Amino acid sequence: MTTFHIENVNVSSFETMPTPEALHAQLPLTDAAGNAVMQGREALRNILDRKDPRMFVVVGPCSIHDPEAGLDYARRLKKLQEEVKDTMLLVMRVYFEKPRTTTGWKGYINDPDMDDSFHIERGMANARRFLLDVCELGLPTATEALDPISPQYLGDLITWTAIGARTTESQTHREMSSGLSTPVGFKNGTDGDIGIAINAILSASHPHSFLGINGQGKVSIVRTSGNRYGHVVLRGGDGRPNYDTVSVAMAEQALQKAKLPASIVIDCSHANSFKNPDLQPLVMADVVNQIRSGNKSLVGVMIESNIVGGKQSIPEDLSKLVYGCSVTDGCVGWGTTEKMLRDADAILRDVLPGRAGR
Repeated sequence: MTTFHIENVNVSSFETMPTPEALHAQLPLTDAAGNAVMQGREALRNILDRKDPRMFVVVGPCSIHDPEAGLDYARRLKKLQEEVKDTMLLVMRVYFEKPRTTTGWKGYINDPDMDDSFHIERGMANARRFLLDVCELGLPTATEALDPISPQYLGDLITWTAIGARTTESQTHREMSSGLSTPVGFKNGTDGDIGIAINAILSASHPHSFLGINGQGKVSIVRTSGNRYGHVVLRGGDGRPNYDTVSVAMAEQALQKAKLPASIVIDCSHANSFKNPDLQPLVMADVVNQIRSGNKSLVGVMIESNIVGGKQSIPEDLSKLVYGCSVTDGCVGWGTTEKMLRDADAILRDVLPGRAGR
């Protein structure tokens, strides 16, 4: 009989991945971590339901590459949270997966050694260990859901989820979001189109059935009940920002037309800052001023922040990496982060109580 080479023509190998249940058993959810996740999710739901007048701030490194520096950042953020807790809920940005236009480092899960060795099984375990450490500090965490399998491994340690500009239009990610246990922020498209984010919110709010894996790692039909805590993230697009009052008003009108709550988050980075981290404080200040002037739809912001400002290339000798500096998008440094949040706290302290029940 003739042997036909039809299947997996371009696949070089298959390697078995530990199941989600096995990883959970190896790195179990602790009471302290579980409480941080549940309290963070409840606080976010209350903000989105207008029961809590505070705003939430998703703030942290563009991506995690050094867990030691990441935990150093988390401890600083936890201390700052105590200062601003009356006006803001701080959610640490913990991004492990990075979408790439062509090539480049794909993130801590895919390539934890940053050398194209792609020890994904170790990256996933390291990511879970890091999330546990952060949650045990009492900090809620945020991440981007890029791979639809990862939530089975890490979802119990996540408080808020973003769907990126490149994947908001993806049916796979809309279906996945309908089953996530967290509120989900859908970014507008890279061209600035908010319509795809609104369609994503509507889609994710409905039940879906799709192929995925269960805790035992078996391919399963996943059936969801829908997620009613989807909201829009304005991140600018096509080289133009969209955090200004006119863009926000247009987003409010589009949400109203779709019969969706007017809940809007502003991403201070990406096209809103022309990918210049030094402009993030100006975006934040504009958002704060809009709230002070009476805006009731702006519920949160995103800030790309690290211990050291700017960004660096990944050197061949990893010992030459600058501690606490991003290897992906540029970030504001810790000193700037503190000033941004303290300035916002000072302005909003007497303003936000009037938003309760808005």
